[in-house]
Amino acid sequence: MKTLTQDSGEERRRVASGERIEGATHIWLVLSKAAKSVEQNAMASISGLGLGLSDFAVLELLLHKGPQSINVIGKRVLLTSGSISTAIDRLEAKNFVIRTPHPEDLRARLVQLTAKGRRVIECAFSRHEADMEQIMSALTPAERRELVYLLKKLGLFAAARLEAEKGQS
Repeated sequence: MKTLTQDSGEERRRVASGERIEGATHIWLVLSKAAKSVEQNAMASISGLGLGLSDFAVLELLLHKGPQSINVIGKRVLLTSGSISTAIDRLEAKNFVIRTPHPEDLRARLVQLTAKGRRVIECAFSRHEADMEQIMSALTPAERRELVYLLKKLGLFAAARLEAEKGQS
C-alpha cells in the first residue's frame, strides 16, 4: 500500500495526459472524503490543545482580527447568539477575554483578548498551524497553489449557480 506522499507516477501521467477524466460525482466523493479527513485531523489538533472548538475559534478570530462585537464573532464562527454568549462567558471566566464598551455604539460591547488569552491562543495556534503544515506536507508548494486556485474556482462557480437558481424561483 502506498503512503500519502508516494506517487506511482502512473496516476500523474494519466492526469497530465488527460487520459482519465473523472465524473462529477466521483470528484465530489473524493473532495468530500479528503475534506473530512483533513477536518478530522484539524479537530484532533484543536482538541489536543486543551481548548474546545468554539473557544479556539473565538480566540483565533480575536488574535487575527482584533477586538470584535459579540454579534460579529457569532456570525464569523457560526454560533447562535445563545452559544456565543456562553462561549464568551466561559472565556471571560478563564480571564482569556474581556468585554469593553463599543466606542461607536453604546448598546454594543467589544470582546478583546487579555494578555493571558493572547499567550494561550498564540501558543495554541502555533501548534495547530504546525499540525496542519504536517498534513499539507503531502502537497508541494505548486500543488498547494493549484489546489487553492481550483477550489476557489469550483466554490465560486457553485455559489453563482445557487444564486442564479434562487433568482429563477
